Amino acid sequence: MLFDQINRELELAERHLMVLRAVVERGPIGILKLAEETGMPTHKVRYSLRVLEQEQLIKPSSSGAVPGDAVEQFMSDFESDICDVISKAARIREICKPL
Repeated sequence: MLFDQINRELELAERHLMVLRAVVERGPIGILKLAEETGMPTHKVRYSLRVLEQEQLIKPSSSGAVPGDAVEQFMSDFESDICDVISKAARIREICKPL
């Protein structure tokens, strides 16, 4: 209910990050190989690739997806960004802590 959308967004972010990691580690890599390696259906991989490309985290090549221009900055900011999310979750937990 209240957390359904947050959970959906976290699941989506997890999926995008799995695809991004595979591209960074094994790129160039195509949709079928990504689907096989991540265990995701091809339509979900295709969507993640589209989102990652819009964010300039990956780019297409004739051999498959490769890391994009923004991936280095994203990776350097990741720890700080994820810590912010964890901190916000901790504050929410405190709000609903039993009295």
